Amino acid sequence: MFGLLGPNGAGKTTTLSMATGLLRPDSGTAFVLGRDVWQDPVAAKAAMGVLPEASQLFDRLTGRELLRYSGLLRQMPPADVAQRTDELLDALGMTDAANKLVVDYSSGMTKKIGLATALIHAPGLLVLDEPFESVDPVSGETIRSILKSYVAGGGTVVLSSHVMELVENLCDHVAIMAEGRVLSAGTLDEVRGGAGLQQKFLDLVGVHQLGEGSLAWLRSS
Repeated sequence: MFGLLGPNGAGKTTTLSMATGLLRPDSGTAFVLGRDVWQDPVAAKAAMGVLPEASQLFDRLTGRELLRYSGLLRQMPPADVAQRTDELLDALGMTDAANKLVVDYSSGMTKKIGLATALIHAPGLLVLDEPFESVDPVSGETIRSILKSYVAGGGTVVLSSHVMELVENLCDHVAIMAEGRVLSAGTLDEVRGGAGLQQKFLDLVGVHQLGEGSLAWLRSS
């Protein structure tokens, strides 16, 4: 479980987009389970499941139809698609919304159905951009359990997040980046260096200090 941390505009989404074949880089290479993302994109993309931050889903389909489409697109047997669709909808608490159009989903429900489409073909790698954003605490705990089980079974998760506590409690490896550069990467303990992850993050990235008298009008009676 690898966590990618950085302030807004650090380049997290851009990095993940380039690594998964959604955005062509100016230079460099990316490999997924030994497959070059840009030289052999079909094989590389078949080996991973991706949840982009601003997920562009076919939102005129129902949740069930979207999962069926995703499974068949991955050339899965229809019977397996149907079984896994039911299991994913049940696990994510979305059975009652299965026949509702995705366009009518809340932000949290959209995030969950996007995660389900990334999981349905049981890929070796999951790349998740802010998977817990807009998700309620109960669903968030369910997602944590799913991801922990997935990793325990041999899968790899790369996720980006702004929530330090989440990454510190969930991930065993982490990288901190800012302005398009990785400032520190390694195991959680290596990056923390004996301090808390949030403090290490602030030490590396820096803190924006408000000048004296800044926003004084907010404090006026």
